[in-house]
Amino acid sequence: MKLAIHNWMRAESIQTTVDRIARIGYEYIEIQGTPESYDTKKVRKILSDSGVKCWGSVTLMLEQRNLLAKDKKQRADSVQYVKDVVTMVKELDGKMVSVVPSTVGKIVPEGRPEEDWERAVESMQEIYEYAEIVGIKLGIEPINRFETYFINRGDQALTLAKAVGENCGVCLDAFHMNLEEEHLYNAIRRAKGRLVGFHVADNNRMAPGMGTLNWPKIVEKLHEIGYDDVLSVEFCPPLDRTPANPYPNSIEEKQEGLSAEQKKFLEDHGSSSVTEEFYTMLTQKSHDTLRPMC
Repeated sequence: MKLAIHNWMRAESIQTTVDRIARIGYEYIEIQGTPESYDTKKVRKILSDSGVKCWGSVTLMLEQRNLLAKDKKQRADSVQYVKDVVTMVKELDGKMVSVVPSTVGKIVPEGRPEEDWERAVESMQEIYEYAEIVGIKLGIEPINRFETYFINRGDQALTLAKAVGENCGVCLDAFHMNLEEEHLYNAIRRAKGRLVGFHVADNNRMAPGMGTLNWPKIVEKLHEIGYDDVLSVEFCPPLDRTPANPYPNSIEEKQEGLSAEQKKFLEDHGSSSVTEEFYTMLTQKSHDTLRPMC
């Protein structure tokens, strides 16, 4: 297996991120789903110069982005957004896009279950048809019930993927699985043949190795089902604003470079922009924990 890392957890230039992860030893980046933020020609050069490759991207389903929306225009705009992410990944020679179908933070349904399902399938099929043409894999990602009411478990993602198309896959996330699956390892086994991505953070969403998840066993189960692609690091530390904080220099007070969307997204995830020192430590810890198993 190879190691990748997301870059939505701290506001900084792509050059800064790539320089850091190349120095530490990551082979891939899973670039944040903000295609409007990147000139892909410039990013390609940055990646090429560093020896880092693009593995894929994750959709940032914020604000009005919702593949299940009742409003047709909102739904169409959301479909186009995911297509734009797919295009960005294709232009960066990436392989996959993980898709969260509904708005992150939306925990109250807009319609009846059958209406939500029909809209999700219809929207995903349109995206899937485009992704198939350009050669990018889609992985439907379950996230926990406190972040979405729709698609929380691997079996739900698998059911939707099968309804979308033969090559539509799932992307599992150890942090969310720890909250939602009755048996994490069995959920991995059931994803055999459809798993196109795997996100890693510990049970407390700190770096792998800073919580209680059994990473050797998780990686072993991934090997058992034939998944030998990329582990994508996606920590999001819940920063402590009390005197009990074990990392007193972890909070970036200035938060420069954060868009309103990014600021809200990080705050909704119990965090804010973290300092360069703290972020580098988490990046290094993730690498040091996982590298011996890959």
